[in-house]
Amino acid sequence: MKFFIDTANLNDIKEAYDLGVLDGVTTNPSLMAKEGISGEDKVRAHYKAICDIVDDNVSAEVIATDFEGMIKEGKELAKIDDKIVVKIPMIKDGIKAIKYFSNEGIRTNCTLIFSAGQALLAAKAGATYVSPFIGRLDDISYDGLELIDQIVNIYENYGYATQVLAASVRHTMHLIKCAELGADVVTCPLKVILGLLNHPLTDSGLATFLADHAKAAGK
Repeated sequence: MKFFIDTANLNDIKEAYDLGVLDGVTTNPSLMAKEGISGEDKVRAHYKAICDIVDDNVSAEVIATDFEGMIKEGKELAKIDDKIVVKIPMIKDGIKAIKYFSNEGIRTNCTLIFSAGQALLAAKAGATYVSPFIGRLDDISYDGLELIDQIVNIYENYGYATQVLAASVRHTMHLIKCAELGADVVTCPLKVILGLLNHPLTDSGLATFLADHAKAAGK
């Protein structure tokens, strides 16, 4: 499973990368705004700064919602760095744009997926990644993890190369369940990845080992 971090915060990205487990970054306009980044030039410069930290897979989202606008903007984003994956919304013109970019050899991430049918369309169009938002489905009393299971099964049935990128991951159990279900990628805040480190038996065990060592050393 690939680990992506869902943020535009450079410090969090650096910390995750230094941990040695980071495979990529996903961002969106909301995350950029959260960091106080606005304006086309500043946003693109920030994408480049992210690309300079990580090895690959930086999802950069288009703002346009029409086919021509998405193509123009996507091409410009792809020029920033070879690590850029153009993030396209799950709408009719978005599917057309994904097909266009697929034919051009430009990687895409189809975002705002909330149904298996949407994921099937994106795979048919040649998306590199699809991003089902499991936490947002949970928020409205739907089972987000069930959607991951459906998409994984459909893709396995037909051999689609599109990777399932579980998004809107809120906590460590979301991540673990996505791994059990066979999601190819999970994207989440840094705190979710760091949460995997925690277990009370690890803490108590280490404390015991250190105490025993201190006794043996006469300290």
